[in-house]
Amino acid sequence: MDAGRLSATALVTAVLERLYATEPQIHAYLRHDGDAALAQAAEADRRAAQGARRGPLDGVPFGVKDTIYTARLPTTAGSAVPQDYDPTLNATLVARLEAQGAILLGKCNTWEYGTGSGHVRFDLPAPPARNPWNPAHYTGGSSSGSAAAVAAGSACFTLGTDSGGSVRLPAAGCGVVGFKPTFGGLSRAGILPNTWSFDTPGPICATVADAALVHDAIAGHDPGCDVSLTAAPPCLAAQPGRSIAGLQVGRITNLDGPEGPPDPAILAALDHAAQAFAALGAHVQDLHMPVAPSQFRAVAAPINWAESFTLHERDFLTQRHRMGQALRDKLETGMYLRAVDYLAATRERRRLVAQVDALFGQVDLLLLPMTYGPAPRITETDAVQSFTTGSAGSAFSLTGHPALSLPAGLTDTAQGGVPVAVQLAAGFRQDAVLIRAAHALEQEFAHRGIHTPRRAPCGGMAPAAQDHERSITP
Repeated sequence: MDAGRLSATALVTAVLERLYATEPQIHAYLRHDGDAALAQAAEADRRAAQGARRGPLDGVPFGVKDTIYTARLPTTAGSAVPQDYDPTLNATLVARLEAQGAILLGKCNTWEYGTGSGHVRFDLPAPPARNPWNPAHYTGGSSSGSAAAVAAGSACFTLGTDSGGSVRLPAAGCGVVGFKPTFGGLSRAGILPNTWSFDTPGPICATVADAALVHDAIAGHDPGCDVSLTAAPPCLAAQPGRSIAGLQVGRITNLDGPEGPPDPAILAALDHAAQAFAALGAHVQDLHMPVAPSQFRAVAAPINWAESFTLHERDFLTQRHRMGQALRDKLETGMYLRAVDYLAATRERRRLVAQVDALFGQVDLLLLPMTYGPAPRITETDAVQSFTTGSAGSAFSLTGHPALSLPAGLTDTAQGGVPVAVQLAAGFRQDAVLIRAAHALEQEFAHRGIHTPRRAPCGGMAPAAQDHERSITP
C-alpha cells in the first residue's frame, strides 16, 4: 500500500470477500459491518492520493475480540447477558488504531466473557469459532475468532486478550502468530476484565513482523489503565532480520503434563526450532523451569477463579440463568474458593516469578511448547478441555514475561492436517529481543520448509478474487 500497488478499497474488498465466503463454516465474527469498512477504505484512498497517509496501517482492515469495547459496534462478550453499550466508548487500543487509519471490520468470536472452564458446550448465542485448517477441529480460546479470522484471511490482523494463554493458544491452534507483551505494555482500558493481575491484550497476526508493527502502533503509556507501563519498549527497534548470533536460548526439558509428555509432533517442532537456532548462531542449552510449564496452571487457576468472580459477582448473582455452563462453572468455583487457597496461590506465584526471572539471568530466551498437542476435534469435549488446561500458556501470564506463539508446521495434511507451534519467552521488557528471535526463527523455518502458510484453506474453499495472503508489512 505504501508503494501504491494496492488500494485500501481493493484490500478491504478482498478481505470482505474472504469473510463472506468463510463465515458460514468458520464463525470467526459475531458481527461485522462491511459497508462502513468500505466507506472508510475510500477515505483512506483519498488520503493516499493527497500524500497524507497516516502510517503503515492506514486502510488496513482488522478485527477485535468481542470483549474489547468499540464505539461503532456493540460489545456482547459472546454472551446472552445484556451488556452496556456506550456509542462513545472505544478501547484505547482501538482508538489508537483508528487514529492511524486502520479499519475495524467487526467483533470476533470469543468464549463467553473471554473466560470459562476450557470446555465448549455449544450453549451460547452464536456457534463457536472453527479452525480454518479443518473446520471439524477446535481453534483454541478464548480469543478463538480473532485467531480464526487471521488464519482464514478475513482480517489482516486482530486483537485478543490473554489471561492464561488466550492470545497464544488459539494462535497455536490456527497456525498464526500470537504475541502477549510484557504485562502492562499495552493498555487494557476499555476491555472487559477477566483476571486483573493477568489480563494482557495482544495482537494476532500472519507474521512476526506484522505483530511488531501492530504492537508499536498501539503501545504507549495510558493514564486510564491502572497497570500501564510508563514506556513500553518498541518492538520494531529489534530490527527484525538482524542476526541473532550469540543469543542464549534455554530449551525447557521438564515437559511432563497432566497426560504425559507433549505429542510427538510438538516435540519434533521443538527439535526443529533448537536446530534452527543453532544454525543461526544462537547458543542452545537445556534448562528446567521450577515446575513443568503446564503445571503453572495449578497456581494460576485459583487466582484467576477468585479475581474473575469478584469482577463478575453481580452478573453471576443476577444473570447466571443467561450464562453458558462453562462461564457459570468457573464463576461458581470462584465463589466457593477459600481465601486461604487464594493467598497460598499468590505466595507461590511470587516464588515462581522470582525463579523464572532468574532463568533470564542465564539466557535471553526460553523455548518450550505452547500446546501439548495439535488442536483436537471440536466435538471431543474432554480433549478440547485438555487442550486448554494442559497447555503451557499460564506460565507467562502468571509471571508477566512477554511470550509469543510461533507456527511450526502442520500435522499430516493427508489426514486433514492442523497446525503445530512452539512458544518463545523473554525477560521483563525484553519484548524487542523476543520479536527479533521469533522473526529469525520464522525465517529459518521458511528456509527449511518448516512453516505454516499464511492463510488456511478453510475446508478447501476457493480463495478470494483478490489474494491478500501476503503480510501487511513489506
